[in-house]
Amino acid sequence: MTVEVPEIRHDFARWQKNVAGVLAKSTRKAVEDLPADPERLLDSPTYDGIAIRPLYTALDELPEPSLPGQWPFVRGGDPRRDVNSGWKVAERFDGAAGTDAALVNEAILDALGQGTSAIVLAGLAPESVGRALQDVYLDLAPIQVEAGAGLIEVAEAIFTVLDAYEGDAAGVVVDLGADPLGDAFTGRSGIAIDDAVALAERAVARTEQIRAITADGTIAHELGASDSQELAVAIAAGVAYLRLLQNAGLGIAEALRQISFRFAATDDQFLSIAKFRAARVLWARVAEVAGAPEAGGALMHAVTSEPMMAQRDPWVNMLRTTLAAFGAGVGGADSVRVRQFDDAIAGGLDSVSPAFSARIARNTQLLLIEESHVGRVLDPGGGSWYIEDLTETLAQQAWSLFTEIEGAGGFQAAAELIRERIAATRAERTDDIAHRRTSVTGVNEFPNLAEAPLPPHATAGYRYAAEFEALRDRSDAALAASGARPSALLIPLGPLAEHNVRTTFASNLLASGGIEVVNPGVLDAGSVADAVADAGARIAVICGTDARYAAEAGPVVDAAKAAGITDVYLAGPEKSVAEVAQTSRPDGYLTMKINAVEALSAILNKLGA
Repeated sequence: MTVEVPEIRHDFARWQKNVAGVLAKSTRKAVEDLPADPERLLDSPTYDGIAIRPLYTALDELPEPSLPGQWPFVRGGDPRRDVNSGWKVAERFDGAAGTDAALVNEAILDALGQGTSAIVLAGLAPESVGRALQDVYLDLAPIQVEAGAGLIEVAEAIFTVLDAYEGDAAGVVVDLGADPLGDAFTGRSGIAIDDAVALAERAVARTEQIRAITADGTIAHELGASDSQELAVAIAAGVAYLRLLQNAGLGIAEALRQISFRFAATDDQFLSIAKFRAARVLWARVAEVAGAPEAGGALMHAVTSEPMMAQRDPWVNMLRTTLAAFGAGVGGADSVRVRQFDDAIAGGLDSVSPAFSARIARNTQLLLIEESHVGRVLDPGGGSWYIEDLTETLAQQAWSLFTEIEGAGGFQAAAELIRERIAATRAERTDDIAHRRTSVTGVNEFPNLAEAPLPPHATAGYRYAAEFEALRDRSDAALAASGARPSALLIPLGPLAEHNVRTTFASNLLASGGIEVVNPGVLDAGSVADAVADAGARIAVICGTDARYAAEAGPVVDAAKAAGITDVYLAGPEKSVAEVAQTSRPDGYLTMKINAVEALSAILNKLGA
């Protein structure tokens, strides 16, 4: 039964009234002092400036989207996707210099037998391609290629393998992955634009489903872009390739079918769902304007985000990649590649084998597809008021930036504009993480100082956790040099019920910078000296209530300084000691509002780490 709008409005108004009552109580304001729509105080902003509302209702309902396979393909480009197998489970096989092609082949065949259904060939020498793909049913396992500057030779080797293949040629799907515009933007080695166009011309003439070009949105994501920025950059690159292919003589539909896309999936599952849905809408609009709307259902590949991966407490990465894989699969990605949970650690985690890491990455998707049956429904998010609204808003934001890029001359000419926009988003996110407004579990929240130190390592690429992990690296270096981590003494004031909130806060904050805490239990001015002597500390943090600070902080600071503490911090705001004599005030204040990276770095400096 359809609920009438007047009834919905009535129920929504009652809910708003209840929200106003709760917010008035929690903010200690009168109801009449709150805005007319008080629930908007609970909005959560994204880095695209989208306000995620606390509740979506039928009042937010949009026109029903088209069916899967119908323009604008928001619900999926392929209405006949096998719902039993779901999306393609992609796995990367590294054939870097010196790798035995027979070992790569063995790994591929083993993975295909364990649930992998798409092959990503990376860094393979041309002469190794045939051996690496031996006995692989190419019409069952799509191939994606990452070959950099060697792509022409690798593509030639793949064509040779396909020429000799005795299976169903029409069922073979290959993405050669040429992205010369993206390579130039990032400074990676790659092939020339003319060579990419020539590959596309050859691909069109073949029986197999071969795409020469991949417009890679992850190049923007890995620099720090927001979701709409990633979409806009990829669509702008796709349009640039479309023009190049048309100028080379390809028909519009042929050119459209030579371009696939790659996007990052993050642990924000709803934004990931919306991003892949919005990507199809955007490209469908491009195809419509180009004159071939029926060819606008581009292939979309997903890879779980590299920046979201953490080196510290890497087991949490399993949760991140599970959410990301769910978001990409539900969002309609044609293939999903899950990064291994220890991907951010050079050489992987010492305590586990590479085979274990690969198996966990693969099984993450298999659990979603085969046990949770997530792939059995095409676009399960379709019709959700929240997801439909988020998809449309994200598409609008991306289209706005895309048109701005086009107005500046297109992808290549607007490179500096793109970099500036991404840099601004990256700076905002970095600041949020530094202030712990954005949590990175296991890093700036709930850190585990008991985990084994990482060996000295080089970190490549941008990762959200990098600044905090650099502090942990300093702590590890101090541990290796002296046998002990940098430490700080906690000075709890009053009973546990009074100080527990701030002792917990201070302990977590300091641990996120690699600083161990010594908690001797409740202290006062008379017992501080013994605690300082036992701990051998140079830094102390007073923890208690504001009322306790007003009464005891001054004498405790004086006692701590007299016992040899060089710097005394207070877990709380400066206003809580406003009545304390200036000479007896703490040296610093640890609150939820500080830049934790700067504060912790300063403390490590004082501790000689």
